[in-house]
Amino acid sequence: MSALQDAAATAMEWPAPRVSVAVITAGGDVAASAGDQNHRYRLASVTKPLSAYALLVAIEEGALSLDQPAGPAGSTVEHLLAHTAGYDFSSREVRAEPGKRRLYSNTGFEVLGDLLESETGIGFDEYAREAVFDPLGMTQTTIAGSPAAGGWSTSGDLSRFAAELQQPRLLDRGTLQRATSVVFPERRGVLPGFGVQEHNDWGLGFEIRGSKSPHWTGSTNSARTFGHFGQAGTFLWVDPEAGAAVVALTDRPFGEWAARAWPPFSDGIVAALRAG
Repeated sequence: MSALQDAAATAMEWPAPRVSVAVITAGGDVAASAGDQNHRYRLASVTKPLSAYALLVAIEEGALSLDQPAGPAGSTVEHLLAHTAGYDFSSREVRAEPGKRRLYSNTGFEVLGDLLESETGIGFDEYAREAVFDPLGMTQTTIAGSPAAGGWSTSGDLSRFAAELQQPRLLDRGTLQRATSVVFPERRGVLPGFGVQEHNDWGLGFEIRGSKSPHWTGSTNSARTFGHFGQAGTFLWVDPEAGAAVVALTDRPFGEWAARAWPPFSDGIVAALRAG
């Protein structure tokens, strides 16, 4: 068994009833995995990168634009994708001027979902399926109800998405680069589960690791690492400097166990990748 496979297999020791993980190289190959790759899990906020990708396809197709007004007065599609529109986490209460603070918000993504439906006449779940899931062969992935947190998928399907995030076929590479680079830099905000971050960096639907501490990725993950985690006990990260991505899905809600287990797991993956 390779060092990378050994590192992936340590996830099976997590205190969760069911765990599935995969390591995907920059070339799109699944280099290591553990657990059932076909079991469907609730994604919670790991839905957001999937939804963001569908929205980015819509932007490239001309159905939406980043500077299009959306949400609170003065806010745009870009503000909503970058969690800087000023919305409260789960209501339409406006707590800040657009662009001033990083206020992580499910509401912002639900507003984006409604906007896409009104602009295209296509339900958000159907649009995401036609624009992202079907072309990538993600046959077990759905978004039911909320573009913020209504996703279900498998490790196998998300491995296909992780490959797309490293070698895009559905988006122009420049679009993906913008989405996975810091938008509205140096904004202070709370990273759910990990407290206030002075530089709470995000791209367009993707969290950027940057200098955040504490964090759910490893201490050896590069600052360029991007991805998302979910309260369902799920995460996906892509580290361009390590040349790989990791998908991890569980059926135990995020909590102290995950904050303890995930960073050393990611460090073990990075170490194995570096060792070759």
